[in-house]
Amino acid sequence: MNSPLDDLQEDAIPQPPTASDDPDLILTVDSNLNLSQNDLWQRIRNGYALRQLNSPLVASHEQWYAKRPDYMQRMTERGQRYLHFIVEEVERRGMPSEIALLPMIESAFNPGGYSTASASGIWQFIPSTGKHFGMQQNWWYDGRRNIISATLGALDYLQKLHGMFGDWELALAAYNWGEGAVQRALAHNRKLGLPADYASLKMPSETRNYVPKLQAIKNIISNPASFGLVLHPVPDQPYFVAVSTSKNIDMELAAGLAGVTLDEFRALNPAHNRPVILQENSEVLLLPVDKVETFRANLASNSLPLVSWQAYKSRKGEHLNGLATRFGLSPETLRSINGLPTQIKVSTGQMLLVPLNGKNTENEFEAFNIHPALTNQLLGNTVRYTVRKGDTLSTISRLYKVSVEKLQDWNNNIKTLNPGQHIFIVKLDKTPHLSRADKNRGKLGMASKRTKKFMYTTQRIAQYP
Repeated sequence: MNSPLDDLQEDAIPQPPTASDDPDLILTVDSNLNLSQNDLWQRIRNGYALRQLNSPLVASHEQWYAKRPDYMQRMTERGQRYLHFIVEEVERRGMPSEIALLPMIESAFNPGGYSTASASGIWQFIPSTGKHFGMQQNWWYDGRRNIISATLGALDYLQKLHGMFGDWELALAAYNWGEGAVQRALAHNRKLGLPADYASLKMPSETRNYVPKLQAIKNIISNPASFGLVLHPVPDQPYFVAVSTSKNIDMELAAGLAGVTLDEFRALNPAHNRPVILQENSEVLLLPVDKVETFRANLASNSLPLVSWQAYKSRKGEHLNGLATRFGLSPETLRSINGLPTQIKVSTGQMLLVPLNGKNTENEFEAFNIHPALTNQLLGNTVRYTVRKGDTLSTISRLYKVSVEKLQDWNNNIKTLNPGQHIFIVKLDKTPHLSRADKNRGKLGMASKRTKKFMYTTQRIAQYP
């Protein structure tokens, strides 16, 4: 397969395609436009199948949510985009409908959610497990945030765990804590003649609270009025349709052609780190059901180039402010487009995204791969390392006792090093300690890879203490 940069080179700028060049740019797939107006919340209630759990922990989490109606409102408003698809997939597999509510405790349905353990997306995958199961992650794209593939992978994994343990509570504990940890805890209890169920296992606080938190959400969905809450209504009908794409296209242009805001478009297509959607990184785009024909018609009549950006490799002595002026952007916009925290300087050979024709209007796009947690770490807890001859990512990772994945995450997914180049390394003694669940999730291995394309494991993000 060609490199994603083949279509966007500094010295060989391609002629951007227009709609008239390729009238078959998109092909609608599997729209399943069942426009029933029934309440999706009731459909979820009808599918409840997990054992009812009553405990002080459940009551504590119920109170937490009940005291935060604005939080619940934001979460359910975000969730309306994804819930129908998730519920359909959960039902198709014969799983308890409560499973469809898990993203509420994983990410609050925030597609850009990012934890201190570098977990991302509504199902919160960490980089290593994503890569282990074929989830593409690069400068342009992060498959952990792909709504369809992440959902399919999470449900695949949950089904595997249920088959392994024969119990949904244990499956959920393993989903949060790691299957090996749950197996060891079960073996420990059996050796001592103790009960081998979820309530009897010795486990981290995070996992101990995991099922009660889901039970609290379930209880609130069952009867929101009893908690003084009002649920954001979610119609029982598809929210989005998948359309295939065969050409690169600017995200802002695609949103405009569909007649939706950039925020709405990105919420449905959050896997793209940059304002250009590369066909190599995306089999399909997701669009609201009622916007597909608008997109098709506007695309057919569009005469503008579909791509207005190019990849640019910085040269020795170039600085961000000068590059911004050269390409008609403010320094702030250039940083935003490229996911660069303000504390990081451009280094020689660094890949940047800049306007294709040298000038461009200010763009409101903000890269998904710039995160407050990382930015805070870079404020005063980092080493600025000068690359020496013979250095590799592996040798530096061993020197500073960090993973190669972390080095790449801190430095714009850098792949190769050049002598004299500067990279940043977060001091681990001052970074947040990973929970046992984080560590086990990072070490998680599967007995074998599924042949199914999208198969991943998950990592939660803590929403509150």
